[in-house]
Amino acid sequence: MPGPHAAPPGGPAAPPPLARRLVAPLAVLGGVGAAFAYVGAVDPNEPGHYPVCPLLSVTGLYCPGCGGLRSAHAFVHGDLAAAFGANAAAVAGYLVFAVLWAVWVVRAVRGRPMRVGVPPLWGWVLGGVLVVFSVVRNLPFGSALAP
Repeated sequence: MPGPHAAPPGGPAAPPPLARRLVAPLAVLGGVGAAFAYVGAVDPNEPGHYPVCPLLSVTGLYCPGCGGLRSAHAFVHGDLAAAFGANAAAVAGYLVFAVLWAVWVVRAVRGRPMRVGVPPLWGWVLGGVLVVFSVVRNLPFGSALAP
């Protein structure tokens, strides 16, 4: 006996109901929202709340994630300048996430699957950008990018 969403003979399968299609994007938004709410409530600028970056504590160098929690805290509180100053790459990541999430929701509403096919070149480009970001923020002329 065919399932509830089985295709009729000779026809395409019916998409699952809208509520079921929205479960995954809404669950992801809930998780991200909870993480941002926690960081917004527990100030990373006060010592002792979060672990110290291992790279920073051992070498004194900023990694691409250094300042990310301070950036998220400022972002939650609506201080975009402070968020960008703490970690510009993180703010760019928040914006990329927001766009991809919105596309995901629109596609889910329309009954089309979300497929993110990232060519390997884009991974290398992103990695290269983060390496350059890390190097520049550790040099004297890039101190504006340091947290």
